[in-house]
Amino acid sequence: MRTAFCVETVRGAERELMARLPEGALMQRAAAGLAVACAELLGRVYGRRVVLLVGSGDNGGDALYAGARLARRGAGVSAVLLTPERTHTGGLAALRRAGGVVVGTGAAEELVERADLVVDGIVGIGGKGGLRPDAVPLAAAAERSRAAVVAVDLPSGVEADSGEVRGAAVRADLTVTFGTHKPGLLIDPAREYAGIVRFVDMGLGDVLPGEAELQALQHADVAGLLPVPGGESDKYRRGVVGIAAGSSRYPGAAVLAVAGALRGGAGAVRYVGPASQAVLARFPETLVSDQGPRKAGRVQAWVVGPGAGDDAGAVAEVLGTDVPVLLDADGLRLAERDVVRGREAPTLMTPHAGEAAALLGVTREEVEGARLASVRELAARYGATVLLKGSTTLVAGAEGGPVRVNPTGTPWLATAGSGDVLSGLAGSLLAAGLSALDAGSVGAYLHGLAGRFAARGAPVGAHDVAEAIPAAWRDVRG
Repeated sequence: MRTAFCVETVRGAERELMARLPEGALMQRAAAGLAVACAELLGRVYGRRVVLLVGSGDNGGDALYAGARLARRGAGVSAVLLTPERTHTGGLAALRRAGGVVVGTGAAEELVERADLVVDGIVGIGGKGGLRPDAVPLAAAAERSRAAVVAVDLPSGVEADSGEVRGAAVRADLTVTFGTHKPGLLIDPAREYAGIVRFVDMGLGDVLPGEAELQALQHADVAGLLPVPGGESDKYRRGVVGIAAGSSRYPGAAVLAVAGALRGGAGAVRYVGPASQAVLARFPETLVSDQGPRKAGRVQAWVVGPGAGDDAGAVAEVLGTDVPVLLDADGLRLAERDVVRGREAPTLMTPHAGEAAALLGVTREEVEGARLASVRELAARYGATVLLKGSTTLVAGAEGGPVRVNPTGTPWLATAGSGDVLSGLAGSLLAAGLSALDAGSVGAYLHGLAGRFAARGAPVGAHDVAEAIPAAWRDVRG
């Protein structure tokens, strides 16, 4: 599992580790890893033009020491000092001894535009509110240039703890981060600015606390959570998921939710709603009822809302049960907050940014600009686990704790009906016995992977994603 820690925790761990090491050892480890990454990106170091954008403090020091290493290998290294009076003295001295030069800000933009490599050491992980005005032209010049841009620990101008970007920021091709991942490297919009992220282990793992700010599951974690039938399993022991979805206007939502559910690990799928003929035509193995959720038969979890229109009665019936419930689409609009909060069984809500904005009473842009804060606020308000869909899918537990960020997925998943497939899949995992947090996380992981497998660089429909779920499942278990 990949983890990310907040700035305060990282700084505390760095202080503890530095107390155990010779003075300057931690910065040298960072600089060495940064220099290696830069050299590999350049391919050939000798004769290449490298420009360091150097701010104050340790972040600038890392850039200077790494620049010194590149200069000793024959690169022409120039440093632009944005705060000369607060430049790291040891790093600057090392750069000069290695043959690097300091240039004034007046010639910096032209120098950046002609560089082969630009190293962003302007602001460290504590930066807030975007770049200062004097750094903005340099970031713009780097973006215009043909140079590769490498960010030190985090692109300057993005916020480490939240993933928010509240002003101008450096767009990196590669970010070399030290000790642990920072939340902003895993969450949009900041993630867009980071490019490829390379991790340099500096030994912080021995002093970091157990609970992270973010968790990103990987194949091994998901494989350990997938439900697997045993020798004594039958369709009922494996779990039955109920699907209350679809309408005369949106029968396809029911079909797609059932498609996801049939591939999610539960032993059977019960469907309740007005789209039974469409569901049976596509999936004759579905158990269909026209008696409403209360009389549909026993289930271990319900999915309610995809394409349901204004069927508030079905939503209320499902929320009144004592089994886990996944609320999606119209179900989110029709559910009463106090009813959701009052449930004893787990509830998993799966809004996209627009639905989350309506629930929070803010704009969609506010949700997309502050995804981590939004998913936490929703989980707290509703007392539910919340899966916030989008360019970065986040899952926040009803009880707080680390938020899960999904590392799979592809922009091709932004297609009609894709969310219905995810709802069925995650609901099936709920019925198979996974917790709401695990069902949401594993469902998002498999859904994203299936999207990649189905797309392979080309447009896909939601049905293609559903059909690729078994391949994703096998890939994870393999």
